[in-house]
Amino acid sequence: MSEPRTKNPVNVIETRGLSKRYPGTAALADVDYKVRRGKVNVLIGENGAGKSTLMKLLAGAETPTSGEIWIDEQLAQITDVRSAEKHGVGIIFQELNLFPDMTVAENIFAGNELTSSGVIRSKMENHQAKVLLDRLNIAIDPRTRLGDLYVGQQQLVEIAKALSKHIKVLIMDEPTSALSKTEVEILFKIIRQLKEDGVTVIYISHRLEEIMAIGDCITVLRNGRLVAEDDIANIDIPWIIEAMVGSSKKRFAFEQHAIGEEVLKVKDLALKRSNGIYAVDHVSFSVKAGEVVGIYGLMGAGRTELLESLLGAQPLALGEIELAGKAIEDMSIPKRIEAGIALVPEDRQKQGMVQLMSILENMTLSSLERFTRRFVGALIRDKQVEAANDIVKKLAIKATSVDAPITSLSGGNMQKVVIGKALLTKPKVLLMDEPTRGIDVGAKEDVYKTISLLAQSGIAVIYATSELDEAMAVSNRVFVMASGKLTADMERAHYDSERIVRASTPATAVV
Repeated sequence: MSEPRTKNPVNVIETRGLSKRYPGTAALADVDYKVRRGKVNVLIGENGAGKSTLMKLLAGAETPTSGEIWIDEQLAQITDVRSAEKHGVGIIFQELNLFPDMTVAENIFAGNELTSSGVIRSKMENHQAKVLLDRLNIAIDPRTRLGDLYVGQQQLVEIAKALSKHIKVLIMDEPTSALSKTEVEILFKIIRQLKEDGVTVIYISHRLEEIMAIGDCITVLRNGRLVAEDDIANIDIPWIIEAMVGSSKKRFAFEQHAIGEEVLKVKDLALKRSNGIYAVDHVSFSVKAGEVVGIYGLMGAGRTELLESLLGAQPLALGEIELAGKAIEDMSIPKRIEAGIALVPEDRQKQGMVQLMSILENMTLSSLERFTRRFVGALIRDKQVEAANDIVKKLAIKATSVDAPITSLSGGNMQKVVIGKALLTKPKVLLMDEPTRGIDVGAKEDVYKTISLLAQSGIAVIYATSELDEAMAVSNRVFVMASGKLTADMERAHYDSERIVRASTPATAVV
């Protein structure tokens, strides 16, 4: 066990050599992170920089591979969320952990109910909940059904829930991603009140102007390592961007190829969330045959919703879509696929494949009409096998047989099967949502080569990614999205990583 360092009451938390490794990747590497007491400690970095991993380690949602966590100058053994809470550390995740059919008070004390002789004391919970809400100047009746509140109000209930556990360090992960401007102002008042009450806040956000407004100090992670830290008063937005992006980014080899005529035209595509905020906010663009367009954006930017709207998976989406000069009005997914649009979804396990099926069955699932005898309905297996083997060869899928279970494949080869399934529908436009997520470096290279080959064959590829390097590596153009809007459209010859990062932050997004 390490000896305590020189006492420094300025820091409520210190990590020493904290690391977290998963098979094939180091999410966090030897991080010495300091959390200053009574301050808003901003934590920032690109997607995949290690922010969420670090916070999960502090909050007990994950355990470190190596390293130490010190709280109030004592070595802390944090093995789960409960033990973290005992040390005074609580977290509010971006996806709220609440129950819509329970009351506000019931949500605040869920898992920590106030009981007497095994019976929940509802009146006491309502009273204590009101005390907590009053402390935060939140005018909500604790008996209100949570599902009847706006998202912003639910976020405040989550804060009250954390305070009910007597936490002294509150981690807030992208707390304003789904809030209106007015709700953000209310949240900032709450955060300032928490500071006055002695609560330390760790604040994760991609909104740069927001960070400058609420933060006291800042820490920047890049590729799992701590690369910069300073007081907010000493830095500016360009400093943040340079620290996040770095100055020596390498790009993958990119082969130029011929681009054809316009194949997809989108005008005023819009999709509202249930809270009235636009997930896709009147987006217009066009893509040519053989062109690869990378869509870069941060979590909640609207990339997935945009691709799903193009496929017809969002029936409430509005706007005009033309494919190869013909207007597409039918909203159904089968009709969109028939017209020539295919999607490789973000979650291949849940949306891209059926785990109980073979490679062959998965690969031909979206194109069964091609392999079915007319008027009989029976599948022509020889034709199926021939098509599947052709895809296996083209995409270099490593499999003993197309009849093998899809679960026998590595993550990268599973992804290739999902891509192959889309290709068998013979698309004019292939939509790909985070196609390299969760696969190793070698498999990523294979996906990049596949995208290049598809584009060379004349297919238009629209590729959504949260990795800036990828967005620039494989594309002819990069679209940037923020808060549902298309905030930048950049040709390859004019790629500028700092401008892309700036455009991806809602408060600073400029086309």
